[in-house]
Amino acid sequence: MTDSSPPEESTEPPISPGDGELSSGDANGWRAFATLSDFLHDDGWHPNQLDDKSILRVYFSGDNGDVRCYAQIRVDLEQFLFYVIAPVKAPEEIRAAVAEYVTRANFGLRVGNFEMDYADGEVRYKSSLDFEGVALTPELIKNAIYPAVHTMDFYLPGLLSVMYGNKTPAEAIDEIEG
Repeated sequence: MTDSSPPEESTEPPISPGDGELSSGDANGWRAFATLSDFLHDDGWHPNQLDDKSILRVYFSGDNGDVRCYAQIRVDLEQFLFYVIAPVKAPEEIRAAVAEYVTRANFGLRVGNFEMDYADGEVRYKSSLDFEGVALTPELIKNAIYPAVHTMDFYLPGLLSVMYGNKTPAEAIDEIEG
């Protein structure tokens, strides 16, 4: 399901404030980063760590496209964030329609949500966990990552259809969700 060949990249990773630069302390957060790294290696994701940050970049090849993903541990806050980046950015003139599509897609989602950056048109899906005071397990990681990549893959055809002006947001959602 994963593919280590990267699609073209045009943006920096979606790093949250307090990007988890390596430092001492925060033992549970660093254990979580080790668990995340081990899980991604063992599950065939071929992760690449970004500089000295607690962020790993991976790629996913779905039925509807290839996407770049970032798995981040907020060591200081004991949080796990997983971002799935859409392969293209929304052009400025169509961002309002893409925002409507994302809002319609978000309604009823149980794990995670779509986001769009109005500044550059990046669309991503985010899944996250707060593991403060408890161990982040491979099962929890799997249960955050796989729904995220599959949800992006499921909604990607509609997103692209709206971005390229082929369908209205309502038409695209109706077609995807049937």
